[in-house]
Amino acid sequence: MHSHKTAVLFAALCVALAIISIGSMDARGTARHAAPQQATAATRVRFEDVTRAAGIHFVHNNGAFGKKWLPEAMGPGVAFLDYDNDGWQDILLVNGMDWPGHAHKRSTLALYHNNHDGTFTDVTQKAGLAVEMYGMGVAVGDYDNDGFDDIFVTALGQNHLFHNNGNGTFSEVTKRAGLEGSSEFSSSAAWVDYDRDGKLDLVVANYVQWSPETDLYCALDGKTKSYCTPEAYKGASVRLWHNRGDGTFEDVTQKAGLYDPTSKSLGIAILDANQDGWPDILVSNDTQPNKLYVNNGNGTFTEKGVSAGIGYSEDGIARAGMGVDAADYDRSGYPSVVITNFSNQMLSLYHNERNGLFVDEAPESAVGHASLLTLGFGCFFFDYDLDGWLDLFVADGHIEDTIERVQPRVRYAEPPHLFHNLGNGKFAEATQWAGAAFATPRVARGAAYGDINNDGALDLLVATNGGPAVLFRNMGTTNNRLRIKLVGTKSNRDGIGATVRVTAGSDAQTKMLRSGSSYLSSSELLLTFGLGTHSRVDSVEIQWPSGAKESISKVGPNQFITIQEGSGIVSSHPLAFAKPAS
Repeated sequence: MHSHKTAVLFAALCVALAIISIGSMDARGTARHAAPQQATAATRVRFEDVTRAAGIHFVHNNGAFGKKWLPEAMGPGVAFLDYDNDGWQDILLVNGMDWPGHAHKRSTLALYHNNHDGTFTDVTQKAGLAVEMYGMGVAVGDYDNDGFDDIFVTALGQNHLFHNNGNGTFSEVTKRAGLEGSSEFSSSAAWVDYDRDGKLDLVVANYVQWSPETDLYCALDGKTKSYCTPEAYKGASVRLWHNRGDGTFEDVTQKAGLYDPTSKSLGIAILDANQDGWPDILVSNDTQPNKLYVNNGNGTFTEKGVSAGIGYSEDGIARAGMGVDAADYDRSGYPSVVITNFSNQMLSLYHNERNGLFVDEAPESAVGHASLLTLGFGCFFFDYDLDGWLDLFVADGHIEDTIERVQPRVRYAEPPHLFHNLGNGKFAEATQWAGAAFATPRVARGAAYGDINNDGALDLLVATNGGPAVLFRNMGTTNNRLRIKLVGTKSNRDGIGATVRVTAGSDAQTKMLRSGSSYLSSSELLLTFGLGTHSRVDSVEIQWPSGAKESISKVGPNQFITIQEGSGIVSSHPLAFAKPAS
């Protein structure tokens, strides 16, 4: 988080100057023109708040009782997962808890089962997940390849691994798996088969070294206690856990070259930055340089964040990196990166130059200008209108509920950003077209996407700090689409790390199936390809983590297909959605 003690007045001055100049100058001081704000049918897709109608009644407990302890402002995360393999996305919500000595109510994780009719049922107790912890984030993946996705929850203190028993219940196996004992302030996590041995490994981000006993006094106005900047605390290294294949994990952080106690990590994205077939790890850091760990293909990584241009802002500042995602938004064949930052810093939109370098395009784009005053957390690329171009969502919300006293233009509760991909490397903000409920200011944190009603349009799940989770249904897009589930055989069962290229006419899109990204959250482990008006997919090409390649030709649109490694399409069924009369 941005320095409260020394930078707040300077930042306010910078914001004022930026607001004056934003209409005519870019970050380099050269003249520019505003990106076109096309109000097309595509940008007018509406996201309807269906939380109450769906039966979701979750409210996050951050435990705040007036002392302004740092963890209170940071959570929680959310996840879409199909825990019972019925083909419908369920919902997991991470919760905090009351601090010792200040207990008022019991709060636990919440698992909601999808009833296939637009509603959900709370099955937390029945599933064995009514566990109390100061939870932060969640990662979903089938670590033992038994065909049922397991759940890893990060927390302040002990993290938790829940094994899916395949009968609708989970068992906590943290100690049995060798993950017990490391008591840290963990944030995001991701499953990744970094050595491509067919078993999912686990990378966990850790924030700072904090405890109630070491809590420091900080103040925005010199009088009232505020949440401290992470600069007040020592950092903590990410951890990499190698899957031994027998249900246990070993800590290989140092051996793999990831150990760095100066990091203050909040987000993790898995990507193949250089397209060499090996998964790399991107870590967003708060007031420390972001880290890009490039996979050497031999069990080790080399850190290249600064040399790749991702470590700092254009002016050499280590910003307050929160959420992160990576995707090929311009169809170059290489993944670019978005990182959310603090208010007065704007988003980072690092374009992959395909030569080992990334260039931040945010200062010259609508993405940067629109996000100058907001504080972003959850973020991801997704094709919300299914036109074949990846759009961008950002969940916003400030840390300090009194921020307006010292920065009148900055708000505590903030609307999200929805950026529509114009198809020419540029974005236009479309938040205003997505509906009043969607644009309502919130103190948002984690965010994920998933298709709750099997119509092929991606819905949104957003967490708020100390408030309710919000479920948005995607309404209005009539473009064609293709949904793909991967089943690995030599590769890990989920197919995490597989790259899929879909070609329809002259349009080709490439996506990697990945765990992690956003902030503390997990989106569905499926791939959705928007096809626009294309009536046929000419080819689907899969590069599996095992190294195997396969290609399928002439696939019809508006289907949900399952592709098994080495066997092609093993099942398919139509997606149900309303198209306008011709």
